[in-house]
Amino acid sequence: MPTILITGANRGIGLEMAKQYATDGWDVIGTARNPEKAQELNEIGNARTMQLDAADDASVESFTSELGDRPIDLYVHNAGIYGPQEFDRDGWLELMNVNVVAPVKLANALKNNVAQSNDKKMVVISSQVGSIAENESGDMMYYRSSKAAVNQAWKSLANQWKDEGLTLTMMHPGWVQTDMGGPHADLTPAESVSGMRQVIDNIDHAQTGAFHDYSGREIPW
Repeated sequence: MPTILITGANRGIGLEMAKQYATDGWDVIGTARNPEKAQELNEIGNARTMQLDAADDASVESFTSELGDRPIDLYVHNAGIYGPQEFDRDGWLELMNVNVVAPVKLANALKNNVAQSNDKKMVVISSQVGSIAENESGDMMYYRSSKAAVNQAWKSLANQWKDEGLTLTMMHPGWVQTDMGGPHADLTPAESVSGMRQVIDNIDHAQTGAFHDYSGREIPW
């Protein structure tokens, strides 16, 4: 069976993704900073919970060492934070570390695992607010900047690894009813994940480096 690795799989979109892929028979590896607290993830039948703080190099090295050379068909970097809402140098740097540096670090660490699989796909959960073309309000500057930066980094990786057969894409999950999105958001996690899965399934290698939302709409840079 194919294997999916999902970071931040202990709640919200990541947890729903783990549930849906597990239900469809995939082998699921879900990461959490505190696996002992990831009760719902731990209860999924064919899912394995592994400890990972993707923003910490020592944790990434320990994680990849434990993972070994296991092939990963689909790597989804879902873990992220919202960050400060007003100027805070340390908070902004932490935001960039978690939302930009961490997924790029882990993508490099997992490159060989993904390259050895059948599907060879890497997805980062981004946001349409990372689109410069669609920024008409100027709000969420710090969060926006992190998503624009990870889009640029992921696009660069897509180009660097294109000849090696890896397919990378950035996904906007929509406005989802999670801790970050709030209870009045447009979509349930199930609706968001179902849509993203269809998009991910249909993306072929010719589309590597594309930026889509959960409905399949290509988002302008």
